[in-house]
Amino acid sequence: MDSPKRPLTRRRFLEASAGALGAAAAFPLAVERAAHAAGSDAIRIGLIGCGDRGPGAALQALTADRGAKLVAMADVFADHIREARKQLKEKRPEQVAVDDERCFVGFDACERLIESGVDLVLIACASRFHPAYMRACIDQGKHVFVEKPHAIDPPGAHAVQEACDAAAKKGLCVVSGLHRRYDPAIRETMKRVQDGAIGDVLAAEVTFLRAPYKISERDPKWSEMEWQFKTWYHFSYLSGDDVPQSLIHTYDTAAWALGEAAPVAAHGLAGRSASIAHIYGDVFDHQTVVFEYSNGAVVYGLVRTQHGCHGEVAMKLVGTKGRAWEGGIDGATKWRYSGPNPGGHQNEQTELLAALRAGKPLNNGDYMARSTMACILGQLACTTGKKLTWKQVSESKFSYPPHDGRIDFSIEPPVKAGPDGLYPVPVPGKTDWV
Repeated sequence: MDSPKRPLTRRRFLEASAGALGAAAAFPLAVERAAHAAGSDAIRIGLIGCGDRGPGAALQALTADRGAKLVAMADVFADHIREARKQLKEKRPEQVAVDDERCFVGFDACERLIESGVDLVLIACASRFHPAYMRACIDQGKHVFVEKPHAIDPPGAHAVQEACDAAAKKGLCVVSGLHRRYDPAIRETMKRVQDGAIGDVLAAEVTFLRAPYKISERDPKWSEMEWQFKTWYHFSYLSGDDVPQSLIHTYDTAAWALGEAAPVAAHGLAGRSASIAHIYGDVFDHQTVVFEYSNGAVVYGLVRTQHGCHGEVAMKLVGTKGRAWEGGIDGATKWRYSGPNPGGHQNEQTELLAALRAGKPLNNGDYMARSTMACILGQLACTTGKKLTWKQVSESKFSYPPHDGRIDFSIEPPVKAGPDGLYPVPVPGKTDWV
């Protein structure tokens, strides 16, 4: 699975982090180099991001293919690697072969992992870094799985599209963490919707209503920057806030039903009314987005991160002949899914590993960058309180600080708590984005 390599310099890596990702050198590589004859060879997996979602993705990849081995791990925190390695080793002892020399800690850990001889890289770290890490892997001939959101700003979304295009030219797999695309019940629903079972889709309601992401107890020994990385979901410059971070899952399903069209505009509401404490960083705790489409269709998105409230993660479609949801249709056509369902999280890894075995590249670039950009549009509409167009946002150079591409534990945090101990939350109608 080796391929011609370009030197991965620190300067080029940081340029990618800042969003200045150029097009990859385009040259065809034989697809057969990705195949493992008769399924006998080990697929060497590297994991970037060992704190939350990453270990789950790794376990699902190892479950998907007993010939796969986890051989390298990377994170900015050594304790994340130690704990994840221990847990994975207990569950898959024959498939976890990560020695201490392949536990890479720090902000250059991605570079060192890529150069350690892995075939497939699972990227599930702070979302800010996804475009740069994805491109660095593809430049070095690695297959990638990238968790959502794939970017948190417009330059990052464009970089993701460029990386997917480069992967296609190199015959590399790129699989998105938008796992609902791999859920059998949702796939069967979409087939029927696209065949006209509910007529023309007029509107959709998409929700992601849950309690806040987990809170890390603050260790007095940590610097402010270390603390923010420990709880990165709660800081918009690392996570992008919760429209791209969470709502993207159900929004992407509605986009699928609407024929992959991009919205022409969005407006929204946002605020923080319940999750009020320094531990919740600078993100909103409730947001509503209205996505408008050129054919008159509308997608209503609701996302909330509050304790003690109604929870729901769902997509509901309304068409001219009926309505649909994940696994069901009512109206002129009545249908319920009754087949097996391993779940999208598992199935995306199963299909990715099968594609590697078969030497048939699987590339999700047709939707992963578009849905990411749409949710960035929705987030910025909520943040500013303005109605923004797809054209405005997709052509924007907006990015979250720091803007020079340098980010590590030695710099001053771009977000600081005020005298009351709370981090400033954007104020719709006053906060701008350009």
